[in-house]
Amino acid sequence: MSDNHKIAVIGLGYVGLPLAVEFAKKFKVIGYDINKTRIDELLNGSDSTLEISNEKLLSVISSLTDDKGLFLSNDVKDLCSSNIYIVTVPTPIDSNNSPLLTPLLSASEMIGSVLKVNDIVIYESTVFPGCTEEDCVPVLENASKLKFNKDFFCGYSPERINPGDKKHTVTKIKKITSGSTPRASKIIDDLYSRIIKAGTFSAPSIKVAEAAKVIENSQRDINIAFVNELAKIFNKLDIDTNDVLEAASTKWNFLNFSPGLVGGHCIGVDPYYLAQKAQKVGYNPEIILSGRRMNDSMGEYIVSQIIKKIILRGLQVNGLKTLILGITFKENCPDIRNTKVVDIINELYNFSCNVDIYDPWVNVDEVSKDLGINVIKEIDYKQKYELIILAVSHSEFLDLDINKLKKNNKSFVYDVKGFLRDDFIDERL
Repeated sequence: MSDNHKIAVIGLGYVGLPLAVEFAKKFKVIGYDINKTRIDELLNGSDSTLEISNEKLLSVISSLTDDKGLFLSNDVKDLCSSNIYIVTVPTPIDSNNSPLLTPLLSASEMIGSVLKVNDIVIYESTVFPGCTEEDCVPVLENASKLKFNKDFFCGYSPERINPGDKKHTVTKIKKITSGSTPRASKIIDDLYSRIIKAGTFSAPSIKVAEAAKVIENSQRDINIAFVNELAKIFNKLDIDTNDVLEAASTKWNFLNFSPGLVGGHCIGVDPYYLAQKAQKVGYNPEIILSGRRMNDSMGEYIVSQIIKKIILRGLQVNGLKTLILGITFKENCPDIRNTKVVDIINELYNFSCNVDIYDPWVNVDEVSKDLGINVIKEIDYKQKYELIILAVSHSEFLDLDINKLKKNNKSFVYDVKGFLRDDFIDERL
């Protein structure tokens, strides 16, 4: 394969930056992000997502030549020299749980403005089957005045990044690839093969690759919904759900999922993409949407269970001094996108509780700006709480002396994740 590819990665978040860094070891890469603050941060050798170390980031920036290295920019003009564009922008949902394609289509329009004959556009953002060819390609054609599969080509290679996971990094996860023509498919597969140590899988079509991605997270969502329902059932039967799951997992083919909150940019979002596409073609996806309803209900359910226990202990709910440990959507990661801890916080506010939130992984100013929630910067053992909720299993929380944070022997400690020592907690999900 030729090494003459000039790659542009559009969107430098949790997905785009690790990809750009890996490609920059082999090719010249232009890392583009619309956010100038993000570009400035990266140019200073700092990645707030914590996916790339400062040393690794600076090494690919400083090694920039005509043949390889990473060039960072928020200027569209810098994309003109590229011939392969990889789109890694967010694909969120709106307040009605409908796919929000605005970032994806805006990126397509921008790429179309600089697209040239024989260029290839590869999408990595999670979408519903058909989105690349039915929604993105027309935008590319209109902006570029070029003809799809004659003048330019497309591909889809879904991201499989797991934020905060230092074991399953981008090069160690098998990559699905696809292209709009056999030749484009081969070029794209060969391209990713240069950096993906785990290997690639060439899907027969773009739609197959899109569908494969969206069902990966839908499957996890449904499995977690099942154990969440089990947790509700076993709670009524006065059985410890974690004890049941531990016993059941001794069978070789038991799927080991845990109950809890389901948020983030993938599992809590992707099923809605598939569901809406299914509804557009006349099918109502009962299991997918049922799983979503179950998982979206967990924040309210957790608080309802806690309030019952609080009342039984004779504590006053109104003004209840509460500490929530963790606000990110998952452990050991600063990502707050679509975090369902917010549901717990809002429910407690509805009961007029006095809530402090502590999370050592987040930027408190970012949380305040994006979520409208104030987070305390450090634990003060002089503060005493009547209710403590472990919402996220950050490793730092194992070092906390939970007993020193209790106001008195009526104080109630609830562990959403089954993470803390048994002698620290009163109940877990």
